[in-house]
Amino acid sequence: MDDRLTRILTEAKEQIKKAASVSDTEEIRVRVLGKQGQLTEILRSMGKLSHEEKKALGQDANSVKVEIEKLLEEKFEAVKGSALEEQFRTEKIDVTEPGIARTLGVKHPITLTINEISAIFMSMGFSIAEGPEVDTVFNNFDALNAPQNHPSRDMSDTFYITENTLLRTHTSPVQVRTLMNQPLPIKVVVPGRCFRCDTPDATHSPMFHQVEGLLVDEGVTMADLKGTLDCFAKRIFGADVRTKFRPHYFPFTEPSAEVDVSCFKCGGIGCRMCKWSGWIEIMGCGMVHPNVLRAGGIDPEVYSGFAFGVGLERMTMRRYAINDLRLFFENDLRFLGQF
Repeated sequence: MDDRLTRILTEAKEQIKKAASVSDTEEIRVRVLGKQGQLTEILRSMGKLSHEEKKALGQDANSVKVEIEKLLEEKFEAVKGSALEEQFRTEKIDVTEPGIARTLGVKHPITLTINEISAIFMSMGFSIAEGPEVDTVFNNFDALNAPQNHPSRDMSDTFYITENTLLRTHTSPVQVRTLMNQPLPIKVVVPGRCFRCDTPDATHSPMFHQVEGLLVDEGVTMADLKGTLDCFAKRIFGADVRTKFRPHYFPFTEPSAEVDVSCFKCGGIGCRMCKWSGWIEIMGCGMVHPNVLRAGGIDPEVYSGFAFGVGLERMTMRRYAINDLRLFFENDLRFLGQF
């Protein structure tokens, strides 16, 4: 056998024996049998040899190659097995060790109230409508019959972006958008955020939530409004709750009313929560003003409707006996985790 082949075989055996990993073994294979390997270089140099010399060298080289490949295959199997055992050893899980506690998040109390109110009205046939939080002055005030001298239009009460755009002060602009774009009859509730220039305290925030309701059809009366809101109050506060409608003024409804419910803590007897009156105010409502219907392109001589609005923070505070509105927005997990 050619001395070069003998040297290659001897060195390969020693190196394969010492190889401790798959990468080491692969490196030996490439160095000896690869396209630029030692054995390949010898075979490429056979061009200058005679026919008989080529034949003899080729047979010897092939024998060496077969032997080295066999050794490499055995080594690959061995090191793969060792690597797998090492992986099993290092990645072993001790099931007797205590696990890492995983805390599950909970829904925000405002979200819980929105979902419950939405579900109640959806069960009555209402659908959910949404609108932008940045809206036009026309949608927020003019189309809702708010006069030019209304206090809420002042810079001190409303966040203006430009002269004609603002952060909506209530969810009522969605009423206008719905009247303009949705075919009659209309029956929607509108949950969403609103913004006013209020100084944060226990009962006020510059950002708050409302749920607005709107129903427009032929022959809608105040009796429909009272029946709908009485049903809502009983569903959310309990079957024994009583409702009371007090006359009020809103520019976008006529007639208008404030809705009170019998105190859900004392049952109407009188306590600190209801300030000893036996009643708690929960929302404003009324029949949609004809001017609002006209702004939405609807004939008030043919159609009528009612609207209502619920302040979600105050309703949630009353339901869960929370005494400070700011707790909703402080992201304190000790508070939020209770829900």
